Amino acid sequence: MKSVRKRIAVIGGGIAGLAAAVRLRDRLPQGADITVYEQGGALGGKLRTGELGGLPVERGAESFLTSGADGGESAAVALARRLGLGDALVHPARQPAALSIGGRLTPIPAGTLVGVPADLSTLDGVALPDADSDADGGKPLLAPGEDVAVGTLVRSRYGAEVVDRLVDPMLGGVYAGRADQLSLRVTMPQLALAAETEHTLRDAVRSAQRASRRVPGQPVFAAVDGGMSRLVAAAAEASGARISLGLPVHSVCRTDKGWDLRIGAAPAPLTDHADAVILAVPATPAARLLGEVAPEAAEAVAALTYASVALVGLALPAGTELPGLSGFLVPPGEGTLVKAATFFTRKWPHLDRPDGPVIVRASLGRAGEEERLQLDDAALLGRAVRELGELAGVALPEPSASWIQRWGGALPQYAPGHADRVSAARADLPPGLALAGAAFDGVGIPVCVASGERAADEVVTFLEEA
Repeated sequence: MKSVRKRIAVIGGGIAGLAAAVRLRDRLPQGADITVYEQGGALGGKLRTGELGGLPVERGAESFLTSGADGGESAAVALARRLGLGDALVHPARQPAALSIGGRLTPIPAGTLVGVPADLSTLDGVALPDADSDADGGKPLLAPGEDVAVGTLVRSRYGAEVVDRLVDPMLGGVYAGRADQLSLRVTMPQLALAAETEHTLRDAVRSAQRASRRVPGQPVFAAVDGGMSRLVAAAAEASGARISLGLPVHSVCRTDKGWDLRIGAAPAPLTDHADAVILAVPATPAARLLGEVAPEAAEAVAALTYASVALVGLALPAGTELPGLSGFLVPPGEGTLVKAATFFTRKWPHLDRPDGPVIVRASLGRAGEEERLQLDDAALLGRAVRELGELAGVALPEPSASWIQRWGGALPQYAPGHADRVSAARADLPPGLALAGAAFDGVGIPVCVASGERAADEVVTFLEEA
C-alpha cells in the first residue's frame, strides 16, 4: 500500500458499519482517516440499551450466537473480545421456551432446526404432520443453488400444521416474517445445502444438524453485561474513527481521485472526499446512493422489503409469578398482535434479584401487519398487557414502569433468490465500494459483524492494489 494517507468513509453507524471501522483500523497503516457517517442521532442501529425498573433492558437485539458455522466462536464473540469485553459476556439461564397455542403454553419440541423437525414423533400433538409426503422421490430436494421459500419446502413434505405452528413462530421471532415468503437459503443455509444431496426433509434436517460444529455444553447465546450499547461504544472508540452524527449522506460520486460524498442539508451540502467507501445502511438508502454509480446494483438492492415491529418492556412488581419459562412464541394463526415474549429477568440471571422488578419484554407485529401497529402508545401498551396475560395464562399486575420501542421498517424480508440478487449487485460495484449489513447478508449480530469485516477486508485489498 502506498504511504499516502488513506481516507475511508463508512456510511452507516450500526454494528456492521462499526465492525467494519474496527477492522479497517486494525488493518490499515497508522494514520488512516476513517469516518463513520450516521444520519441518526446515535450509533448502534438496532442495538440500543434502555433502562427499565433500574435495570438495563434491550430495546433492540438482546443476544447473539456464541458459535460460528465452523464451530469456532462467532464473529460477535470475537469482536467483544477484541474490544476488551470478553469478561463481560453473560449467558441465559437454561430455561425452556414454549408455544402459545389455543390458550395453552406448550413446550417447543426438542431437536428441531428453526422449527423444522428431524423426528416427527417428537411433536407430541403440537402439530399433526403429513409424514407420508416425505417419501424418497429418488432425487435431492433441491438442485444446486436452488432457492425456495421455507414454507414451500416444509409444507410439501410435512404439511401445513408444521409450518403454521412451529416454523412460522420460530422464523417470526427472528425475522417477523412468514415462512411462505422467506428464503430458505438465507434463513436456513445449512438446511438448503443439505437439501441439495438428501432426498427427504427428515434426512436433510439430520444432515444439517450433524454439520453443526457447536461445542457440546457451550452456551448457545451470549449478551453483554450492562447492555449492547457497551459493545457499540467500545467499537466506536476502538475504531478511532471520526464520527459524524445527524447529517445524511445524499450522494456518492466516483471521481478520478476516489469518491466525493455530498453530506448534510440539501440547500447547502458539504462535500467530503474518500479513497474508498463502505455502505452499511438499509436497502432503500443503499439503493439511492448506488443509483448513479451502480444502477443495476441499485435495482437489485431496492427489491428488498422490510417488516415493522414494536417492542414493549414491562417492569412488574417483585415476586410476580410467571410460568417457569424463558418466554414463549405465538403462531400467527392465534391472531394476536403479540408474537413473542421474553421473561427477561428469568432468562438473564445476572439481572434477577429477589427484591427487584420482574421484567417482561414483548415483540408485536409481523410482516404485512403494519396497520395493526398504528395505535398510540397507551393503546398499544394496554393491548400488549392484555394479550400477554391471556397468552401466559396469568393475571398480570399493573406495571410499575414501561416503555415502547417502535422499529418501523426494521427487519429485512429475504424473498427467495435474495442471495443471488446480492451477488449480482456486488459484481456490479465499481472498485473501492463495498456493501455490508443486514440488507445484504442476513440478520443477527454475528452475521452483521462478519459482513462489516468482509467489506473492510475488500476495501483494504483495493487500497493495497491501487
